[in-house]
Amino acid sequence: MDRIKMVQEYVDGILQSSGNEIETKYGYKHLYGVSQACAILAMKRNENVELAVIAGLLHDIYTYEMHDSTDHAHKGSLLAKDILCSFGSFSSEEIDKISQAIYNHSDKTNIDTSFDEILKDADVLQHCLYNPLADVAEHEKDRFRRLKEELGLI
Repeated sequence: MDRIKMVQEYVDGILQSSGNEIETKYGYKHLYGVSQACAILAMKRNENVELAVIAGLLHDIYTYEMHDSTDHAHKGSLLAKDILCSFGSFSSEEIDKISQAIYNHSDKTNIDTSFDEILKDADVLQHCLYNPLADVAEHEKDRFRRLKEELGLI
């Protein structure tokens, strides 16, 4: 089985067991939406598409698995590391790369590695495109404007 499929099945299991239909629905839209945006940005920026997709799928896994969003990026990076290790098909370098991106994804003001930036930008895209008529969060406005320029949308 390919590695993306393994992670998707894990994420699906977490979302389906939530017991909250609204949380499950939003979780699917958000995690898969961020994952798809990661794929597009990784292709455009010549980064590892497979690892970017996986980072997108797992970036909020702590929130959905533990039903708690407190410090979810930092706690989620540790959970993602455990999840990826359990599959036995990821190198330690790949696990570190994915977990670092997850660790940094909530800090939208700092600029981190080019791989980390893919996850941050994909998260912002999903937030802003979930309802394109809603106001953009203040802390995401500059990043969203830069993304629209990069993608030729303005």
